[in-house]
Amino acid sequence: MRNYKQEYERYHKRATQKKRRAARNTARRRMEKAGRVRKGDGKDVDHKDGNPRNNSKGNLRVQSKSKNRSYARTKTARKRK
Repeated sequence: MRNYKQEYERYHKRATQKKRRAARNTARRRMEKAGRVRKGDGKDVDHKDGNPRNNSKGNLRVQSKSKNRSYARTKTARKRK
């Protein structure tokens, strides 16, 4: 059984993780404002280089959730090239 409270305490509570989450939310809001995605459309805003803090226009694209979340990851949670 997954312990969400413990998971938050050990990982999601960290300052670095909060900054990454805020950057991902900022990218989503930018794409919504540009009209590329809508709330509840089942799409993800993908960071091409795998860095959630890099929200430049050239680094963002819209993908389906299944496509965006299917990349093989490295130990540091970056996308493999």
